[in-house]
Amino acid sequence: MRSGISGIVALVVVLLIVVLGYASIFTVRETEQVLVVRLGEPKRVVTAPGLNFKVPFIDTVISIDKRILDLENPAQEVIASDQKRLVVDAFARYRIKNALRFYQSIGSIPAANIQLTTLLNASLRRVLGEVTFIQVVRDEREALMNRIRDQLDREADGYGIQVVDVRIRRADLPEQNSQAVYQRMQTERQREAAEFRAQGGQKAQEIRSRADREATVIIAEANSKAEQVRGEGDGERNRLFAEAYGKDADFFAFYRSMGAYETGLKGNDTRFLLKPDSNFFRFFGNPSGQQPAANAARP
Repeated sequence: MRSGISGIVALVVVLLIVVLGYASIFTVRETEQVLVVRLGEPKRVVTAPGLNFKVPFIDTVISIDKRILDLENPAQEVIASDQKRLVVDAFARYRIKNALRFYQSIGSIPAANIQLTTLLNASLRRVLGEVTFIQVVRDEREALMNRIRDQLDREADGYGIQVVDVRIRRADLPEQNSQAVYQRMQTERQREAAEFRAQGGQKAQEIRSRADREATVIIAEANSKAEQVRGEGDGERNRLFAEAYGKDADFFAFYRSMGAYETGLKGNDTRFLLKPDSNFFRFFGNPSGQQPAANAARP
């Protein structure tokens, strides 16, 4: 009987030892840091991974992520120094560098996200409000993101948080402003296109006028040259005719008459209103071209 009671007591003691042993150890993973709290008061922070010990039933273990965390900030409207409104979409990356301060000031990651969102919006308005729209969109975007990150990191340091990076994903004009800017750009481009077309038309007219003038000069010079050559040809022809006439007047008269017959007597129409004894047909009646004596004596 006593041996049975002793066995039960021993079993209970073993169970108590196992429970106490299980309650007195905890595991720290690679991706987390652990804050040990005793009766509501933080005692120590464990960052090294592995097994660790605590006072069972008195100490509480709070696990805090030590990886880089994401903070997605909703799009905010910011007014630049040139009074242009911008819709800025930004995000941040941060990590918890002081678990004790983080636990005492904020306590949880969702609360940290809310607080950091407020700080990030304030930094965006403060930094972007000092520069112009062009500087935000094109010229100094990288430098502005670094300034926002530094300001946010200084403000988040009091919460045990280190801001690793801040990025502006998008910085655009509001929709109504974008449409107005687009229409203004479209009007400007249309004006430039009309100006280029007018300049092109003027240039084309100048080229066309110059070409017409050069063509007129070339044609006039060609006509002058042609008239000169034609005059020289006519002079040479008249000289040859005169020379031929001087050598044989009868043959020259015969040749001229043959040319006149060829020109006047076409194959499709040979009608003439002439007297039969006209001088035009003198070679038809006499090969020498001489008119008969009777015709010559006729009154």
